[in-house]
Amino acid sequence: MTRATIDKYISVFNIGLQNTFVYRWNYFLRALFGLIPLAGTVFLWSAIFKERGGGLHGYDYGSMIYYYLLTILVSNLVTPTEDEWQIAADIREGQINSLLTKPMSYLVYRLSIFLSGRLVYTFVTLPPIALIFIYFRHYIALPDQVMTYVFASISMAMAAFMQFFITYSLAMMAFWILEISTIVFIVYSFEYFLGGQMFPIDIMPNAVQAVMKWLPFYYELFCPVAIFLWRLHGPALAEALAIQTGWLFLTWAAARAMWKRGLGHYQAVGG
Repeated sequence: MTRATIDKYISVFNIGLQNTFVYRWNYFLRALFGLIPLAGTVFLWSAIFKERGGGLHGYDYGSMIYYYLLTILVSNLVTPTEDEWQIAADIREGQINSLLTKPMSYLVYRLSIFLSGRLVYTFVTLPPIALIFIYFRHYIALPDQVMTYVFASISMAMAAFMQFFITYSLAMMAFWILEISTIVFIVYSFEYFLGGQMFPIDIMPNAVQAVMKWLPFYYELFCPVAIFLWRLHGPALAEALAIQTGWLFLTWAAARAMWKRGLGHYQAVGG
């Protein structure tokens, strides 16, 4: 990639920053009201642990609340916001025509916009999240090993790219169908249930966990959180990072393949 090409994507990144920052209050309110389900989660697990009178697969009430705090933080850092709808709109409304004539990759173009959006979204939403962390500070226990932060950050970065590539691939369905919302919501339902947002994956039976570890959803959210909590370490950590790396390349390849096939269909029908 030449310097001139890199400069073009940097310009796209800067434009993405400016466009995304226009909606900063929308992001702030979304993050603020998105914390409301946490209150229900707190009451739910409080009742569960009170009824059980003990821990659950290595979690107690405090560590479970800490787990959900981290899922909220990581989700805000890595999950795409509106990207699939914007990409689908580019295809459906023919806006990609102007981009096809330019010497740049549409995948890298959208990735630049995704990264700029994540930066603004993170900057705007961190204050309310920080207040929640302060409120529950008694349950927070930071890792004492530097490498835990390193491995968790690596896993989180891979999770972000994986989520983007999956989102991009889903949006490519707009080449064939007019409305992609049903497909998107089905996939997001699986992500919510199998990715660790509803409950920690490692409270499931071992046989179920063994299957879920080979699915991409496990690595979109739960994996970096589990590493930070030191529930994945040693050989299990190495295995998880290896599988996550494999899924990262698979989702990247799928995104490229979907674009190539979709573009062929688009040009064939005179898009």
